Amino acid sequence: MSISIARPHHDKPFLTVPPTGQGGAASNADVTNRKNLLLLIQLRWLAVAGQVLTILVTQYWFAIPLPLTEMAGVVLFLVGLNIFSLLALRGNRRISNAQLFVALIFDMAALTTQLYLSGGASNPFVSLYLLQITLGAALLAPWSTWLLVVAASACFVFLIFVFQPIALPHHGGSDLLALHLRGMFICFVLAAGLIVIFMTRINRNLRERDAYLADLRQRSAEEDHIVRMGLLASGAAHELGTPLSTISVILSDWRQMRGVKRNRELSEDVAEMQAQIERCKGIVTGILMSSGQARGEGTIRTTIRRFLDDLVEEWRVSRQPIKMDYGNGFEPDEPIVSDTALKQVIFNVLDNAQEASHDWVGVTAVRQDEKLVLSVTDRGPGFDKDILATLGQPYMSSKGRPGGGLGLFLVFNVVRKLGGDVSARNMAKGGCVTLSLPLAALTDGGDREA
Repeated sequence: MSISIARPHHDKPFLTVPPTGQGGAASNADVTNRKNLLLLIQLRWLAVAGQVLTILVTQYWFAIPLPLTEMAGVVLFLVGLNIFSLLALRGNRRISNAQLFVALIFDMAALTTQLYLSGGASNPFVSLYLLQITLGAALLAPWSTWLLVVAASACFVFLIFVFQPIALPHHGGSDLLALHLRGMFICFVLAAGLIVIFMTRINRNLRERDAYLADLRQRSAEEDHIVRMGLLASGAAHELGTPLSTISVILSDWRQMRGVKRNRELSEDVAEMQAQIERCKGIVTGILMSSGQARGEGTIRTTIRRFLDDLVEEWRVSRQPIKMDYGNGFEPDEPIVSDTALKQVIFNVLDNAQEASHDWVGVTAVRQDEKLVLSVTDRGPGFDKDILATLGQPYMSSKGRPGGGLGLFLVFNVVRKLGGDVSARNMAKGGCVTLSLPLAALTDGGDREA
């Protein structure tokens, strides 16, 4: 369901509050681990390509004989490990810190085997252990990273004493040193480039995770604020019920008094006071129903068109705008279950539009796929860009009065709870706020609470 509603502020082009997801099987930490495992897979493909290229250049360019069969076996092992890792990513099982640690251990074992077959610790590519430790420090828990350091150190010590020497065709010391320096340079450039590329992407994943967690904390704080407001409103409604009933009884007695009956003007004033008291009692009842204390009376089975027609008509009668243009183009109609909370949400937006533009309010309703879009526009001053940037946050309002901004704060949170979204923008003259709600949120049982 979508609703566009104009409101009184100034000039930011557009603001959108994303809908709250109704549930993913994986936690955000698991999503981050999946992204990081995918980075390791990509790094492993680069390692496979780099090893094949290095082996070919060493064997045929530098004419240094290598155990090609054994080295090819290591490369095939890495290819198989990558295929297995891709299958793990496609499944629904969670990716844990232990799995990332094991993946890096396998990479370290493959590197150790290749170094064992090509000169051991004297191979200039032995410093690639640092690349794997760097990745571990970024991806793993501290205890896992230290285990990785211990494993890499043990492998290095092992390669000092146990390795297969290679037959170098060069006999001069200067040739051997130059060859070793070239290998070290290639290893340095390769490690530095991979560290920059993958650390940048890993940090981006971590920033996305932190932003997601910060958003969850913000929403939790907002929901706690709503709960406290609901408790306060419910308590106030209970407290107001008794004095309102007392005043209503007194006014009824006054209307029966002979002096009041004889004075037509006074009788009309008492009747008007009694009508307003009844309206206040209806508001109190609505608050109690919205807080769930009279839910059986709060839910109504209706249709989208009838719900909007009745709602707009009730708002028009109670608020009496100077001019209101309303068009209901929602087709085909859909049965829904509404409650007072949803009704109050739309009332809040309409009230704000009227405060911004006393002479005219426009309301239109259309269907967009499986959503209802209701647009309310005004001819007020538009949205101030500072207010628009924080629209939907409590107490952020240009009205300059205590409690300002709470109406839209509740609108944003109720719509978000229903899986919809809220957007606001300025128009050539006035403003527009859009509420979007999926029809499923209104038709599936209707027991979902705001």
